[in-house]
Amino acid sequence: MKIIHYRKDCIGCNVCVEHAPHLWKISQEDGKVDLVDSKEKNGIFVKTIHESDNGVAELFVHDCPVNVIKLMK
Repeated sequence: MKIIHYRKDCIGCNVCVEHAPHLWKISQEDGKVDLVDSKEKNGIFVKTIHESDNGVAELFVHDCPVNVIKLMK
């Protein structure tokens, strides 16, 4: 599964970090969230995750208040 993060629209609420701190971190530069070890293209960040993270990924996708995180199988 892949996480797709539209970072420019992130509001830095931190819900994804709370669910999965091994996948996310708050940027000290602008307060938005960074997807750890992701690849960026045109402002969209993508990371392939291990299947053991699928459950927690569904949680932070659901809980993101601005819907800037998507999952792709």
